[in-house]
Amino acid sequence: MLKMSPVTNSVAASEWNRAAESSPADTDSEPVCDWRKFGSLCSRDEKERAAALGVLSGTVLAFLDRVAPARAENGAVKDGTPQWERESPGGGGIDKAMLLLLLRLSRNCPFRDISEKTSQLLQTAQERGVQIPQALGQGPSFFIPVEEMVEEGVVQPILREAFVSLGRLDHVTMVMGLHTEYLACFLRTQHSLLRLDGPLPYPWRHFIAIMAVARHQCSYLVQLHTAEFLQVGGDPQWLGGLSCAPQKLRNLNELNKLLAHRPWLITKEHIENSLLLSQVLLKPGGEGCWSLAELIHAVVLLTHYHSLSSFVFGCGVNPEPDHEGGHAFRPPSPCPTDSPRGEGGGSVPRAEALCEALMTVPSPQAEALCEVEALMRKMKLLQEQEEEASQEEMAVRFEREKRESLLVTPTDDSKRLPLASVSRFVEDPDFGYEDFTRRGEQTPPTFRAQDYSWEDHGYSLMNRLYPDVGQLLDEKFQTVYNLTYNTMAMHSGVDTKMLRKAVWNYIHCVFGIRFDDYDYGDVNHLLERSLKVYIKTVACYPEKTSYSMYHAFWRHFRHSEKVHVNLLLLEARMQAALLYALRAITRYMT
Repeated sequence: MLKMSPVTNSVAASEWNRAAESSPADTDSEPVCDWRKFGSLCSRDEKERAAALGVLSGTVLAFLDRVAPARAENGAVKDGTPQWERESPGGGGIDKAMLLLLLRLSRNCPFRDISEKTSQLLQTAQERGVQIPQALGQGPSFFIPVEEMVEEGVVQPILREAFVSLGRLDHVTMVMGLHTEYLACFLRTQHSLLRLDGPLPYPWRHFIAIMAVARHQCSYLVQLHTAEFLQVGGDPQWLGGLSCAPQKLRNLNELNKLLAHRPWLITKEHIENSLLLSQVLLKPGGEGCWSLAELIHAVVLLTHYHSLSSFVFGCGVNPEPDHEGGHAFRPPSPCPTDSPRGEGGGSVPRAEALCEALMTVPSPQAEALCEVEALMRKMKLLQEQEEEASQEEMAVRFEREKRESLLVTPTDDSKRLPLASVSRFVEDPDFGYEDFTRRGEQTPPTFRAQDYSWEDHGYSLMNRLYPDVGQLLDEKFQTVYNLTYNTMAMHSGVDTKMLRKAVWNYIHCVFGIRFDDYDYGDVNHLLERSLKVYIKTVACYPEKTSYSMYHAFWRHFRHSEKVHVNLLLLEARMQAALLYALRAITRYMT
């Protein structure tokens, strides 16, 4: 069971308080509805939910009773404009925010009493001539069929806890819900970073999250944290873009850029030359002054949300029903319109994405089965291998794997223009990932994990400067690394440790990190090229992830196993970036 601090109850309530404050109103009228009446919808108690549903139902039906005479007199739509857009809030119309609330609850609420009642209310509104919003996505992921997300009629308790605590059940949580043990660790960590006491003010935390995800054009997370930024009292003017934020936050831009795309460039030399810390971030006094504790908090937030952007794109997470790109006030199209490569993991439908999906022809069943059997044989042979390679040979194999990673690139090299709502938070948009090892250029020294590891160095620094978070991060890293159900495709009783280790170490290899005691020859044996392409794309330029790329590897594996790969990607990428940043800070301090 997910355990969170009691403050989460106020967080859930503030979801509704924010809606009350943002509900349209003019100077001479009250808001369309008092959203605070509905806060008990997030209650664990069935009677409290029933009472809140009664208030919600009465409010909606009262709106509809006022709308009916006006519609009979004026018509349902004028010039293609829905009724709710033409009427002032005081004029008896049902407002857009209410309709989107009903849509979200009908689609994503884990309590059946709420989802069924809100569906009925939407149906009633439609029968009375109101143009209701239609969800564009089928389920939380474009890549994963909705019927494979959860067992029919079964809702995991942790999903209910997430809804009760946060006031909504988002698509990221639903996809991670395929692995509840990991999800519990993830939610505890994110809750601590965003909700509990810490060095940074609450609005700053969400703004830093927006800065981080904007580097990867992830409009899904930009929208989610824009709403939360306002919910915790953030200044709406900051949302005009990075230039509208305080100088202290703008000073994070260089660090954000490097952590997102080339973390190996964060060195002691950068600190000493005042490019990151000594004069810009840690300069004594002045508006741009950061304490080490604040900086650690910011670094963890940045790396957390860079990596979460990878998960959003890697799993094809669909837009939330109440977000831009997640709904339309029109009848739903008979064909799928989700975009596997839209802004923020599928938020803007694109015709080319649909064509790509339709043109993807599955390989024959027998061929996929052969691939699974071949992988099983390779794992068995490697486990039985008695002779160990020498340290020199393992170093050679690492360098070979690092060079070969240069050839592993996504087939789509086109440059996508980000939405204006995302690009306003990005400076130097052309700065992106470049291979750690580049032909004809002098490369940075390999980061040897034995010289600076999470277990021996990063963990203790985190706990010294930001207590408790180090423990939460360590728990999360260990949980995903050791997570196994001893299954692989159609096989059970399988030891998958070797495969999980290959995925984790390949991600670190792409970021220039080497484990001296690991034989990187195993990576070539165990990871097929299509999987390497997928891993590198999701880890390094996630916005280029496509539907066909997701379905090209492990064609006979379960979707939950592919989500597990994405969880390994998320955590290995985050740990790699953290190691570079924490090593630089350690050297600065000494």
